[in-house]
Amino acid sequence: MSKAPDDIDAYIGARLRLRRQSLGMSQEQLGHALGLTFQQVQKYEKGLNRIGAGRLFHIAEILGVEVSFFYEGLQRSNGAEPMAEDDGIIRRFLATSEGYGLSRAFCRIDNPHTRSRLLELVRTIADSEGNADTGASRIG
Repeated sequence: MSKAPDDIDAYIGARLRLRRQSLGMSQEQLGHALGLTFQQVQKYEKGLNRIGAGRLFHIAEILGVEVSFFYEGLQRSNGAEPMAEDDGIIRRFLATSEGYGLSRAFCRIDNPHTRSRLLELVRTIADSEGNADTGASRIG
């Protein structure tokens, strides 16, 4: 009996997507390097399919990171299974093209005052749409 993918699989997939996009590599290019279709890479990134240990090692080599990169940001809750620090909201945000683009553009803003004002603006917009800071905001 095979076990269905879980939140950790989705987290690893999101880290895969983040690294691939930061290198400017397409799903098709990564798939070609792995001998897979872009659809398979897409399923990995969405956490729909699990990535085996050997394949994850190969992906890490292609993307120029250690395997541990895919697990960064996970913590253990009550000493049992790892849990994502961000409860998945940041992972889901970065998995959207808007979230990824916004975060990259935001990181290019050097002025701390400008960054702070931009954060204030986004919070104001979210609050005006009834999305108080409860972690229940919609991510697309």
